[in-house]
Amino acid sequence: MPIEQLRDADASTWLDRELAAGVSHPVRDAGFGREVRSALAVRRQWLVGQELADGEGDHVRLRANALAILQRRELLRVGEQLSGELDKAFAEARTGDAIEGKLSRSVDLLSGRFAVVEKSREFTLVPWRSVLAKQLGNQVGGIMRSDGVSWQFGRGRAGPEVG
Repeated sequence: MPIEQLRDADASTWLDRELAAGVSHPVRDAGFGREVRSALAVRRQWLVGQELADGEGDHVRLRANALAILQRRELLRVGEQLSGELDKAFAEARTGDAIEGKLSRSVDLLSGRFAVVEKSREFTLVPWRSVLAKQLGNQVGGIMRSDGVSWQFGRGRAGPEVG
């Protein structure tokens, strides 16, 4: 997505992760560097306006859960869009939930890449991991954790677990 569209995107973007890191990397004040500086300044103001950050001018402090809130907003919006496309209800995955179903595809969002796991009447979006690439089209299962999904592959067999 062009950097101009990231300034007010209702999603967790790399601009937010830069601001959350609190470490200012040296950026030239020319060309793309100037665009980044401008985008970060506008993004700071947007985050403060959304009550996701506190601060003034160049100094901003993101609230503790700001990135998670932005990611959830994006997931709910994309889940609603995919719901119409898949003709299934979107079920938000929460920590501790069992994730089971067919791994149908991945979707690239501003917050990162997510896996679409479908059941007969509903689907969910969970963080993508590279080990999922070999499982596309297969039944998968796991438990939603705060940092992603602990996957178990295969049906009812004890086997390798990816944490």
